[in-house]
Amino acid sequence: MQTYNKIMQVFWLALVILSFIYITYMGITEGFETWLSFYLLPVFAFCFWMIRRWMMKRMLKHQQYLEDQAKNK
Repeated sequence: MQTYNKIMQVFWLALVILSFIYITYMGITEGFETWLSFYLLPVFAFCFWMIRRWMMKRMLKHQQYLEDQAKNK
């Protein structure tokens, strides 16, 4: 499961970077009036990346806590 989480974390970060670059390129070539609203996609993807990262750290801390509890018994 940890491998899946790392892959998804990389996926969301790649989506942020690639979509930002593409939208900026299209905004420069075609005009930002049409493409300005598309900047919501990298913003949402960045939020998903942050949530995924936060949950992964939280899960690792909880697993460590459970292992410590099992050793103390």
